[in-house]
Amino acid sequence: MRNAFADEITKLGHEDQRIVLLSGDIGNRLFDTFKAAAPGRFINAGIAEANMMGMAAGLALSGLRPVVYTITPFATTRCLEQIKIDICYHRVPVIIVGTGSGLSYGELGPTHHSCEDIAILRAMPEMTVVCPADGVELRAALNAALAQDKPVYLRIGKKGEPDLHASLPDFQLGKMITMQGGADLCLIATGNMVASALETAKFLAERGLTARVESMPTVKPLDEARLGDLFARFPLIAVAEEHGPIGGLFGAIAEWGAGRPGTRLLRLSAPDAFPHFVGSQEWLREQAGLTPPQMARAIEDALVQTRLRKAP
Repeated sequence: MRNAFADEITKLGHEDQRIVLLSGDIGNRLFDTFKAAAPGRFINAGIAEANMMGMAAGLALSGLRPVVYTITPFATTRCLEQIKIDICYHRVPVIIVGTGSGLSYGELGPTHHSCEDIAILRAMPEMTVVCPADGVELRAALNAALAQDKPVYLRIGKKGEPDLHASLPDFQLGKMITMQGGADLCLIATGNMVASALETAKFLAERGLTARVESMPTVKPLDEARLGDLFARFPLIAVAEEHGPIGGLFGAIAEWGAGRPGTRLLRLSAPDAFPHFVGSQEWLREQAGLTPPQMARAIEDALVQTRLRKAP
């Protein structure tokens, strides 16, 4: 996804002289083409992310369109006070891009993991939270974010994520994207878990279950109209995210759906714990139960528990 971001921000920076790209001392070679297309509008702020957020707020108050880019925990938890007071309080149009979200930097340990950032940024007034599923959604999300007059957080992957859309979908902030149809249950995923949700649907199909798969790129605001339709139509809605169990996409949907009868929600997330071991993103997902076969089994078990399917 980061290559798609670099390519799209370069195009946009060439077209819009207001765009300024700030980096927390990463991606310098990645943005060589941006520097050539937008000379003087790339700022390496160093490993001083809180200061970088203050700089971005000042640039936005001066009429520019700053885009801040660094590794997710350093773009969020390290500088939360500046995001809250400098950016959100003043409702300035700063775009914060957190790369390597979730467990993408698995081998570097919890300092580089980000399984609480959706919860934290979703709690900030005025903040829009967007988690694109692939490079195609990322390009659309970046364009949509630049059309806003308020802060936007883009939570993106690292590299190597598959493109899931053959062409640009009908992308709108606050709207879900249907990836495939199904009748037995609905699987909603956000960010880099959408690809895994589609793979999970294949495992379920082998067991005779058809799953509708929805990409939820915007976690705040939620697509309440689509959620209302899904809650009315499906007896089970499973929510998959590479985030902790508190305050993420599942939390947002559960808050919205509190008191609505008839639909069971299943949470598929990372645990509420720091991993005290080091491993790849794939290995950490397996420890968390987030591989497609594991998620398919959890979904089938939930259907058995609700007596919607007989035990095998």
